[in-house]
Amino acid sequence: MKRNDLRIVLAGLSLAGAYLLALRPSGRRKWAENYRKVLFAHRGFHDNASDRPENSLKAFAEAVNRKYGIELDVQLTKDGVPVVFHDFTLDRMVRDREGRPVNGKLSDYTLEELNRFHLLNSGERIPLLEEVLKTAGGKVPLIVEIKMENSDRSCEVCRKADQLLSEYKGDYVVESFNPRAVLWYRRNRPDLIRGQLSDGFRKETGSLKYLPFEYLLTNFLTRPDFIAFNWKYASNLSRRITRSLYRCPSVAWTIRDRSVMEEMKKQFDILIFDSFDPEKK
Repeated sequence: MKRNDLRIVLAGLSLAGAYLLALRPSGRRKWAENYRKVLFAHRGFHDNASDRPENSLKAFAEAVNRKYGIELDVQLTKDGVPVVFHDFTLDRMVRDREGRPVNGKLSDYTLEELNRFHLLNSGERIPLLEEVLKTAGGKVPLIVEIKMENSDRSCEVCRKADQLLSEYKGDYVVESFNPRAVLWYRRNRPDLIRGQLSDGFRKETGSLKYLPFEYLLTNFLTRPDFIAFNWKYASNLSRRITRSLYRCPSVAWTIRDRSVMEEMKKQFDILIFDSFDPEKK
């Protein structure tokens, strides 16, 4: 082999090694045994056309009643109170007393101001994280997504959520799209099971900006205990390597069809569903 060819081979092996090291998760797997036994209701067992909209206390109570695990979203109000709500903006899900969409970000409003509104056409309001934890009551496992915008460098939502979650008596894990949040938990709550959320960002946004996050290249910093990936991009090489080589538990979000669920059981360990009842044939 010529010297230049050898250099190319060595450079390729070095890059491959660096890539594999960058993907390395924590190695903790035993925690997932109980999580594999249940299906997780996305934002509770909800129906947005009913009085049981997503991320409402009624949706969470129904998930508990049906013995489904719960996936939920946490972010902070303007006055720093942890509430359960998915979107950063309110207009899709929140209505005023006249039934009009409410504009602006959730973080633009205090809790008192938010309590004047309701979720879609229901009588439900945006619940406190504390209320949701009481509703779950340790009866079903939780997957708690920490909602943190890229501009937020304080990780205050992690600290505030942890003050409540650390007192919770049931099983729960945390996850986030933002590696900074996952890193916060590694540094401040190393005992807590943490997960990295990801997606096919190139196809979803048309941008290469989030490519390192799509391919999980921050794992070497955050050392997640599981990877939660959009099931549509199950073929993502990094996701498959973390599951097959490192045996890192893989979570599928969000499945909206029974046939897809059956197919994804082969490629994921934990399944999150939405918009159908898995118990109905």
